[in-house]
Amino acid sequence: MSRINTFLELVVRQGGSDLHVVSGLTPRARILGTLEPIRFRELSSEEIQRILSEFMTEDQRRKYSEDKHVDFCYIVDGLGRFRVNVYRHMRGIAAAFRVIPTQVPTIQDLGLPPVLANSVSTRHGLTLVTGPTGSGKSTTLAAMVDHINATQKGHIITIEDPIEFIHEYQSSVITQREVGAHAESFAEALKHALREDPDVVLVGEMRDLETIQLALTAAETGVMVLGTLHTNGAVRSIERLISVFPARVQEQVRSVLAESLRIVVSQQLVRKADGSGRIAVPEILINNQSCASMIRSGKTHQLPSVIQAGARVGMQSLDAQLEELVRKEVIGGEEAYERAIDKTKFERYLVEEAAV
Repeated sequence: MSRINTFLELVVRQGGSDLHVVSGLTPRARILGTLEPIRFRELSSEEIQRILSEFMTEDQRRKYSEDKHVDFCYIVDGLGRFRVNVYRHMRGIAAAFRVIPTQVPTIQDLGLPPVLANSVSTRHGLTLVTGPTGSGKSTTLAAMVDHINATQKGHIITIEDPIEFIHEYQSSVITQREVGAHAESFAEALKHALREDPDVVLVGEMRDLETIQLALTAAETGVMVLGTLHTNGAVRSIERLISVFPARVQEQVRSVLAESLRIVVSQQLVRKADGSGRIAVPEILINNQSCASMIRSGKTHQLPSVIQAGARVGMQSLDAQLEELVRKEVIGGEEAYERAIDKTKFERYLVEEAAV
């Protein structure tokens, strides 16, 4: 068995999410959001290179040599799938492994609100799932795709880098494409996807102007588009999407977004107070008439008030959810403070916990 498989098995058995092997350090496992050292000696750059060469393909080694980094999926029989990023740093070589569950979770499994299932029951428009790295965006998107796959008869196309969750055929036809293996870029894959009779397109990362432009066009013309952004908060996600475009076209973009946006889910993974795991805490903005009007007129700073008033239709702010979880003692006050958008509301919890 490869040494890396031994480390990965340890991470999986402990319920961890990631493994880091970095030259000059002992391996680290991310457990409940914190990197913990594994009891092992420091690994040299040469040792890591040798370990990685045991399972990297020739194409992966070539891409790493040319680009100084490479992303791919690694499968260990009987253990699972792992998203891998191999990269260089000032002391040599390093790699990060993300655990991908073998079973695609449902929206109910993740404890997410039913409004997410309702949002993907429409036949067109843009759904954004946002949050920082490691906040569970891919898992939430996989659950939403699974719901569509189980309940609708259509063609779902996923564009990922790399492919993470494997979706089986259910009611829908589902085709999964990997950037690098099946297309040169997200933008190129999305451009061709629009010619392949899609009902739903998942864009694993909306990272550049061309990809975002194509995604908005697709959503505007009758395709359901699911996409991600590395932003914190629903309002910031909308502002980020608009700011990618040159100033001269931002008014037009606001108009398109006001019409095509369906829902923004911006989530955080938060540690439970009892140490039993982490819970996804989503902020949810549903694009109703009030939201659309504010987006169109450039008054996105007023959107938090719409979220606060929209609880009846399924909207919820991140800070309100965090405060509710603290009140129920599901999470601690300090953890809520760290994750909150408006931290001033949670400063009292720091004082209270310090006094205990």
